[in-house]
Amino acid sequence: MLYKTLRKEAFRSVVEAILAGSEGVGPRRVGTDRRGKPIHQFLPAERFEDMDFSYDTTEFSAKTYFLPFREKLSTYRFTDGDWEQEIRYRAEPRALIGLHACDINALLRLDKVFARDWYPSPYYLSRRRNTFILGIDHDPCEGAFCRALGTDTVTHGFDLFLTDIGESYFAAVGSDRGLALIEGFGAQPITDEDSHRYVAERKRIAALTENGLNLNNLPNLLDIEFKSPIWAKWGAKCLSCGTCAMVCPTCYCHGVYERISMDFREGAKIRQLHSCTLVDFAVVAGGHNFRPTPESRLKYRYYHQHRGFVEQHEEPKCVGCNRCGRACLAGITPVEVIRELQEEVGP
Repeated sequence: MLYKTLRKEAFRSVVEAILAGSEGVGPRRVGTDRRGKPIHQFLPAERFEDMDFSYDTTEFSAKTYFLPFREKLSTYRFTDGDWEQEIRYRAEPRALIGLHACDINALLRLDKVFARDWYPSPYYLSRRRNTFILGIDHDPCEGAFCRALGTDTVTHGFDLFLTDIGESYFAAVGSDRGLALIEGFGAQPITDEDSHRYVAERKRIAALTENGLNLNNLPNLLDIEFKSPIWAKWGAKCLSCGTCAMVCPTCYCHGVYERISMDFREGAKIRQLHSCTLVDFAVVAGGHNFRPTPESRLKYRYYHQHRGFVEQHEEPKCVGCNRCGRACLAGITPVEVIRELQEEVGP
């Protein structure tokens, strides 16, 4: 990893240069909640002033710019006993500005599913490779447990990642295009003093993030607690609405269906995101439902996040952002569920 420092007064010029060359997306304030707290979303932005980089978190993650809720995979037309298919990939440059470490880590999880060596998704890859990512360090957000999962810091998956060290930003450079960009705005090599300030800032953030949650043994704990009554307790609250998966930065379960015109002259193949907590998620031909109760569906969501994904990809799918906990209409939060499972087993 290459490190530079960037004067704070140059940050605006860097962002404006990014916006001049690509479609910009950043954190924008869209309103306030019932407590008067600002609500932010990742939305298109044309000016530096459009974005609020002091945001806590966003309701929805940046996942939607790589894995849309609904996406047309192909269209086809039938004429004169033959057919033609059209497939389009996004090639226009885009920049995501102001992502936090947990959201960049979430994209790295999605990379393991959609950008792997075998059967990669060309739709995902076309967006990922044409997206410039500028990340910014931040104080922990409400209810987050990213430190317990090691996702409060990030070492790759971005072009630039900035940490406030006073009069300058400590810039981690993750790509050639990131380096070329900031060197045009006076980036300097780091000094020992810069390094000390960076370490001090990271220690300060880490102290704010500490909540005592230890997830090191969670996969084994889930195996032990598979039949725990705690699942029935939280499952009874679950509304099976799927909100948790829609706001989650790493949930990727989806279905593919075809839509054919009434005259059978044209059709389209469409992918749409699904949720493991929805009633019909595990329904198969014949109408049998392998997960008929809210309890079973909620449990398997946690098992995929913290057990199945670990077995397949050697790390949890969850990045600890707590978007699901904040958005849940029934008040189900991952920290409470996990702590109750840990307390049931005891020391």
